[in-house]
Amino acid sequence: MGSLKNKVAIVTGGNGVLGFAIACHISSLGATVYILGRNEEKTNLKIEEAQKSGITLLKLIADVSDEVSMQKACDLVLQKSGKIDILINGAGGNKRGATIMPDDSFFDISIEDFAGIMQLNLTGTVVACKVFGKNMADNKRGCIVNISSMAASLPLTRVVGYSASKAGIDNFTRWLAVEMANKYSPNIRVNAIAPGFFIADQNRALLLNEDGSLTARGNTIISQTPQKTFGKPSDLLSTIEWLCLDQSAFVTGIIVPIDGGFSAFSGV
Repeated sequence: MGSLKNKVAIVTGGNGVLGFAIACHISSLGATVYILGRNEEKTNLKIEEAQKSGITLLKLIADVSDEVSMQKACDLVLQKSGKIDILINGAGGNKRGATIMPDDSFFDISIEDFAGIMQLNLTGTVVACKVFGKNMADNKRGCIVNISSMAASLPLTRVVGYSASKAGIDNFTRWLAVEMANKYSPNIRVNAIAPGFFIADQNRALLLNEDGSLTARGNTIISQTPQKTFGKPSDLLSTIEWLCLDQSAFVTGIIVPIDGGFSAFSGV
């Protein structure tokens, strides 16, 4: 295990299933970790849950799509901790109106919900990188890890808005990696992970029945995943750790799949 002692990290969406696991792991490596979320009650509960395991997480309440509230959060971090070394963009989600269920028609899609998904997933990532990345540019050092998805490179049926937003994150990750290295410092690195299928709040009903058995969609996913299982939050942690440590100093502009072989399998 590496060390992130004396590093200051921000995890947006740190009160969600995957973001919380990442935040706790980064903290266990010695970093000072702020979890950022919109819902203060939910964020407080996650901080209390971490405390029971001996892990200290600090709270930021902001909306990733609102640059003003994000700037206030950034100012608070700089006031308390003086710098920002690591940004992990875990905030994201989906909306029912931007999902085409089997009995739905694409022509009934809610453009409002589609725009909302783009705002949360893509614009929220851009805003976080702009606001928190400025300190990295000033200090000429930093690490950004975005959260993409298998849906970015292999668009999934139904989740049209989610897939489009994650494809945008892939493109933006590569663009920002080049921009930061060329214009500010080669010591500012921007990468992403692309999780395969993990059970989280927003997709549980799509993948699992109430009794815990697989839905038809869940069965299809497992049949296309060579390792024949869904991922666990802990499966992300070693890759996140590697991307944040100085041992990956020559790694920037990549999207790492963590998918049980899903992206490698043709189905034949």
